[in-house]
Amino acid sequence: MSTHTMRAIRLHKHGGPEVLRDEEVPVPEPGPGEVLVRVHAVGVNPPDWYLRDGLTNLPPETRPKFSLPVIPGTDVSGVVEAVAADVAGFSIGDEVFGLLRFPSFDGSAYAEYVAAPASDLARKPTGVDHVHAAGAPMALLTAWQFLIELGHDHPSPFQAARHRPVALDADTTVLINGAAGGVGHFALQLAKWKGVRVIAVASGTHESFLRDLGADEVIDYTKSRPEELVHDVDLVLDAVGGHESSRFLRTLKRGGSLFPVFFGDFDDEETAKLGVTVSGTQVRSNGAQLAEVGRLLEASTVRVAIDSTFPLADARAAHERAARGHIQGKIVLTVA
Repeated sequence: MSTHTMRAIRLHKHGGPEVLRDEEVPVPEPGPGEVLVRVHAVGVNPPDWYLRDGLTNLPPETRPKFSLPVIPGTDVSGVVEAVAADVAGFSIGDEVFGLLRFPSFDGSAYAEYVAAPASDLARKPTGVDHVHAAGAPMALLTAWQFLIELGHDHPSPFQAARHRPVALDADTTVLINGAAGGVGHFALQLAKWKGVRVIAVASGTHESFLRDLGADEVIDYTKSRPEELVHDVDLVLDAVGGHESSRFLRTLKRGGSLFPVFFGDFDDEETAKLGVTVSGTQVRSNGAQLAEVGRLLEASTVRVAIDSTFPLADARAAHERAARGHIQGKIVLTVA
């Protein structure tokens, strides 16, 4: 197989979207425990542009090791082309989707073919096309592992304690910041699946979209500061996170929790005084969980919103779209 070539997007240096290069490279061979996937679509995620930038937004001690040139990307949907001898459960011709090798940066998904660990894959949900399936893995698993079931014992590099989701039911109120984005729009739908009252924070341009997903209240952050309007919520899922995440502490009731998807700085004395918990995790590949959420996709309990699609060769344009922000759902690369 390695004598054949494919198109792939590679980085030879770090920088802006212009460093993404469309090149011809060898088709990979599946190793032990792997299958070769003919890629139909690739989900675009924040770690893709973190890698492109050189992971400068992560503390040095938390940065995964990698070497250049590198093929970015983790989220794929496609068809099994070849299967290693030790793999059971997948056959040539199976339609699959997956989050590959995360939290490492060895996914190599921006390509026409990818060698994928079978344990990272699940069968693509019936009735969900490859574009929508490719938009799901990382963002949906992030929402699932933060809110529903962690599914692993690996410590987060950003906190010592193991992350524990909280019980969600009809008596729970959750505020979701960044509710229109990839993780946010999935978190909203999972919360509504559990019967939760959801306050969604996003740009007002997304209000009808968020109401359609089930949001009970929508706060336009361009006009109001949610921490001045909302009080006594049980849980905040901050899908934006970062240095401003601590402002949401004042929206919580005593005993409440703040889950920042992207780590931030918090004052331990302040959280203790408020009687609240701050906790996060790092999403990890998990084919079994992906099969579970795939059933929700198949039943249309959860749906994937697509912001925009770009051909694989136009990965630069996809990253430029991401940099403009105000994304509604997911950006996906299509592979001819």
